[in-house]
Amino acid sequence: MAPDDFKPIEIQHKEIFDRFFLQDPPETSELTFTNLFIWRHHYNPIWLQRENCLLIILQPVGMLPFCLTPIGPGNKRKALDILCEQLKKLNPEVKVCRASEGFVKKYVDHDRYASFLDRDNSDYVYRTLDLIRLAGRKYHKKKNLLNRFIKHYTFEYRHLDIELVECLLDMQEKWCRIKECADKPDLLAEDYAIYEALTHFEELDYQGGAIQINSTIEAFSLGESLNTDTVIIHFEKANPEIPGLYSAMNQLFCSNKWSNVEYINREQDLGIEGLRKAKESYNPHHMVTKYTLSPKKSGS
Repeated sequence: MAPDDFKPIEIQHKEIFDRFFLQDPPETSELTFTNLFIWRHHYNPIWLQRENCLLIILQPVGMLPFCLTPIGPGNKRKALDILCEQLKKLNPEVKVCRASEGFVKKYVDHDRYASFLDRDNSDYVYRTLDLIRLAGRKYHKKKNLLNRFIKHYTFEYRHLDIELVECLLDMQEKWCRIKECADKPDLLAEDYAIYEALTHFEELDYQGGAIQINSTIEAFSLGESLNTDTVIIHFEKANPEIPGLYSAMNQLFCSNKWSNVEYINREQDLGIEGLRKAKESYNPHHMVTKYTLSPKKSGS
């Protein structure tokens, strides 16, 4: 049962969320309407407006509920207190997760809240021009992979439109068969999120690109603006049996769609060793460091 007047996120709430995000541009990858909406079946987000802020509680499948930091131009310190009191009705061990370092420094009273570094959920942020140019020794392997792909394959880069959505759904289905998503809960949840994103393409604000080889879509990427100088990449998928295709998808999406944006946020590594190695191999410009907050007990 939701505390007070909290309600589930629905597509018709997009205008409200967009207004708050415009007034208070987010840093962290969680805070876009697209992200909250397409993952709603996994995280079961509920929300409320208080103190001219959005208060969001997530109720992940198989996990205890936690909340995100308040978003909006209002009184965030007071909104944070209200949010924690509301969350306590669902989980006595109150946790505010994915708090950016900027939020912690500006709005958190450290006499009242303990903060803990969350490296696994911190976001990787890259210079867009680095991902486009792949220049210098540090990108030598990536450039070689890209050149190998270009040399051996005849392909077409395509911008995502409504006519292409069905092709991406077909490609994602094939990708999941290769990766055996049905036996892996995390990949299955991601598969459903991608389905939600693609089937709501005309209602959400993200952009997409795809690579077509021999009339078949073999890779795609979906992303959108996070704030004035940063784009977030929600998903990037490629046929794992085609060498260099991931490198090509990354480079082509950045160069065709986001060349006028300074940074690309490619989200977190979740503490997965292989994913961390892959994200570090692209030489991030910086991290959006995140923290978990918990109210201190009286007298502590």
